[in-house]
Amino acid sequence: MTAPYTGRCACGAVTLAIAAEPVGTRQCWCRQCQQIAAGGPTHNAIFPAAAVKISGTLAHAAWQAASGNTLTFHFCPACGTQIFAQSSARPHLKTVRFGALDAGHGLEPEVVIWTEDAPAWAQIDPTRESWPQQPPAAPPPPSGT
Repeated sequence: MTAPYTGRCACGAVTLAIAAEPVGTRQCWCRQCQQIAAGGPTHNAIFPAAAVKISGTLAHAAWQAASGNTLTFHFCPACGTQIFAQSSARPHLKTVRFGALDAGHGLEPEVVIWTEDAPAWAQIDPTRESWPQQPPAAPPPPSGT
């Protein structure tokens, strides 16, 4: 059995419970992530969508990413906390923001992406796998699993 993850927005109006381990963790330096993260990268854990249970009302915004996919960002309309994002190319996954997870989750980025968009002052860990843009997508899980 996997250890569940829990989380909430800053005001507590939105909570989440995740009943799976992440399929991956990333630090993203794309321009959209820099815009929503006050100039730095976002830090994300990617989970099977079915494993992420959200309570509370979410607002959302969508735009076309540099990858060509539509990204939809879900956030608390009361406090603005980013909860998760979802790509049109991978609807079977939810990309949960580390900041929405409760403290002590123990996750850290395994991969750094969109490094070509990072500002000159960014410090990118050279020991982590990195990609100048979006890495190739993992195939979706077989149906019925």
